[in-house]
Amino acid sequence: MDTLHHEITPKLLDSLYVEAMVLADEARSYFDRDHANGFSSPEISVAFSCESLKVTTRLMHSIAWLLNQKAIRAGEISRRDSFNDERELGYSPASDGFQVQRFPEEAQALVVASEDLYFRLQRISEKMRSMTAPVPEPLAMIERLRASF
Repeated sequence: MDTLHHEITPKLLDSLYVEAMVLADEARSYFDRDHANGFSSPEISVAFSCESLKVTTRLMHSIAWLLNQKAIRAGEISRRDSFNDERELGYSPASDGFQVQRFPEEAQALVVASEDLYFRLQRISEKMRSMTAPVPEPLAMIERLRASF
């Protein structure tokens, strides 16, 4: 079996993808409603808007990474092409715990769930990268020669 896929089975990949899509739909539905008027201060309202963007960013990076993994598994992306920065799990800033605890419970749950999913994918991605054997120097040299022509 290809070492790239050691940690992520098709069943796990499908499960994570469904989880990400459901969570994205829940977040979109929740954050599309106008909650900003219900906060006691403009500071909390602005923090709420920032956190909704962080949740969306985390989920979109997660979905993109999972789709890349599906494409790699399906042979649509070669193993060699899968090792570039564009295919990595994108950066997502952490939530501000102090502000988040001031939000309604449903918003808090969405923030925590998006962070949980993102951090799980981050651990899987790091594990997969660490399990990938380095390309032997003679093969790397051949690849560099091919790329130059």
